[in-house]
Formats: sequence, C-alpha cells, structure tokens
Amino acid sequence: MPRWRHEDVILTLVVAAIAIPTAIALPLAWLASFELKTKITITLAIVVGAGGLALAVRIRVMRPLQTLANLTSSLRERDYAVRGRHPRLDDALGLAMTELGALADQLRAERWRDEEAASGLARVVESLDAAVIAIDDGQVVRLANRTAERLVGRELEGATLAELGLTELFAADTPRTLGLSLPGGQGTWEVRPSEVRLSGMPHRLIVMTDVQHALRAEERQAWQRLVRVLGHEINNSLGPISSIAETLRTALARPERGAELEDDLQRGLSVIERRAAALSRFMQSYARLVRLPPPRPGRVDVAEWVQRSVALETRAPVTVVGGPALVVPGDADQLDQLLINLLHNAVEASAETSGSVRVAWAAAPGAVSIVVEDEGPGVADTANLFVPFFTTKPNGSGIGLVLARQIAEAHGGSLIVRNRKAARGAEAVITLPATAVISAAS
Repeated sequence: MPRWRHEDVILTLVVAAIAIPTAIALPLAWLASFELKTKITITLAIVVGAGGLALAVRIRVMRPLQTLANLTSSLRERDYAVRGRHPRLDDALGLAMTELGALADQLRAERWRDEEAASGLARVVESLDAAVIAIDDGQVVRLANRTAERLVGRELEGATLAELGLTELFAADTPRTLGLSLPGGQGTWEVRPSEVRLSGMPHRLIVMTDVQHALRAEERQAWQRLVRVLGHEINNSLGPISSIAETLRTALARPERGAELEDDLQRGLSVIERRAAALSRFMQSYARLVRLPPPRPGRVDVAEWVQRSVALETRAPVTVVGGPALVVPGDADQLDQLLINLLHNAVEASAETSGSVRVAWAAAPGAVSIVVEDEGPGVADTANLFVPFFTTKPNGSGIGLVLARQIAEAHGGSLIVRNRKAARGAEAVITLPATAVISAAS
C-alpha cells in the first residue's frame, strides 16, 4: 500500500477535525424550524467553508515546506544567492529561514576559500619542476601537471597506466630512485608515492623529481673533497721526502765528507722510510674504503654478535646491557667490523674522562637498534664525522666511521652518531630495517 504524501495527511487531518462540528451543525440546521432555502444556504456555507478552510490549511503548511525544499536544493547545487523570507523572525518558520540564510553565507565563504586554495594549489602544481601524476582505483590518470605531460610527451588525463607505460612507477610503496628513459627526457628520477583524496575518492599520487643534476653536483663535490684530501696527505709525505732528499744530495756533493754525513744519511733515510710507510698505509686505507664487498647473507644472533665484538676490546671493560633475543640476516664478518669500529671509538673517548662504555639493543616498531654509549667528551664536529679521512685523533685514519656507515647501509640500515641528551658523552645508533628482524625463537 503506497504511503500518503505529507500534504495529503495534513488535508485528511483537517477534514477529520472539521467533520466533527459539521456533523453536529448540519442535523441541527435541518431539524430547526427554518425555511428550506435557509437550510440549504446554511448547509452550503458549512460545507464550502469547511472545505475552503481545509485547503487553506493545506496550502499554509505546504508553501513554507516547499520554500525550505527549494532553499535546500539551491544549497545543494551550490547556489548561495537564493534566500527565503518570512515576516516574523521569532517563530519556528522564521527561525528556520534565518538559519538557512546563515548556512548559505557560511557555505559561500567556505566555497570562496576552497576555490582560492584550489586555484593557488593548481598554480603551484603547474609551476613545479617535478612531475605530478594522480591515478584512481582503475589506474586512470585523473591529475597531471605540465611537467609530467612534457616528460611523457602526451596528454595524460583520462589515459591508463598501461597505455602510458608507467605501471612500474606506481608499483612501489616507498620512495626510490629510478633511471628512466621517456619521450620527453631521460635521467635519474626520485619517485615518491603517497595517498590523496580527490573529489572525495582515494587516489594514488606520484611526485617525480629529476635528481640527475643534484647527483652530478654531489659527485663533483665528492671528487673535489677526495682530490683535496689525497693532495693533502700526499703532500704531507712528499714535502718532507723532497726536502730531505735535496739536503742529502747537497751533502753528498760536498768535497769533504765528515763523520756527521753518516748520521745525516741515517736520519734522512729514516724519515723517508716513515713518510713512505705512512703514505702506503693511507693508500691501503683508501683502497679498503672503496672496495667494500657486498654482504654475504647469513643469520647473525644479535646477542652473540655483541658479545663477540665486546670480547675483542681489551683496553677497557664494556658493559653489555642486553636486549631481546633476535636474529638478523647479514654478513657476520662485516657486522663484526662495524661494531668493533664503534666500540674502539667509544673506548678511546671514554678513556679521556675515565668514563664507561655500554652496549644495548632493542626491537623498535619497524626496526631493531643497537646503541653504543660512551661517557667521553662528546662529539665536537658532527658535520665532518663521515667525511673520509677526517679525524681529530693524532693517530686516527679517518675511515672507521665511514666504513661503519657503509656496512650499515649495505645491510639496508643506517648509522647515526650524536651527542647524548641526558648525560655527557656520545652514542652511536645502528638501525636495521624491520624486514631484517627475526625472532630468535623462530
């Protein structure tokens, strides 16, 4: 059975309300001693009046509701210029009209603000040197800036990833660097994926940045630093060697050769030998730094790894705080070298202040961390910690931390060396990614 409309229900209720007095008034009119003409007039007046009243009530109820419906429809269509009027503001209908007007004003202000923000964002996206591409769940491009279209060499919006040959870009969930060859250019690009909502629907967003020029600049700076360090170290050895060789040649050219010539020769050759040995050690250290082999995968128990490395440090006691039972995949020899270098630095730093060294590890969300803490004077120059051959120690080689970080990064992790916040000294934090964490019980 179909449901009645609201206005029909109102009309029925009004008719029902009028029918009761009408049913009483009509019999009284016909039973009274009136003329027939009078009775008919009274009857018509009652019926017509009751019907007109019912229709008037129906219209009086319907019209404001229709006005409210029209206002609401205008708001839904984002037309905020339509307004409703009512002579009184202190009754229910007037209050409803006032609130709808206030809502329209607020929505209009928000619309202007959103349109201005969207327009500004669109201009920013269009002016970016980075390529910006957004796709929907059907892998259809819904947003692309001019840089992306210039790179791909065609209009992108409405095209699928399969048509464009860009499926590989959206396959990864983490930022990465790719070498790409596209119609509009080729080079090395940093690809950063993320999730956004456009028009209320989830979309996948890719931002591609050309890092080839930045990589070339970094490479040029690295070569400049390397040449500067190599030149410094070689000159430190060749300078004394050249000076002493000139002195000895001059002495040998003299006609008279006294007993002191033998001593000069011994001292000069000794200096030349020491500087040549130092230069040889420097070149061996450099070769060791640049020839780090890739890790050989294996299973390394964290507790045994720490205990094994600590046992090799005999100059001072090292406290092992401990941690959960964990096994990480990696090259045991390289990980030993990594931790030994950090322990060596920590013990030397703590020896300056008669402090202690501690080692602990923990399984953090998404990672496992091994921390080496010392109570030394702390790190004075954090900017140059990982610059090859930079050292503040009189007999340091300047490659220990660089080699340690290379080993950590080769295992998919990282190494951070910083000053401790709560106490004196420094801490070295080795972090391995979550994919490298395995429970020892398994």
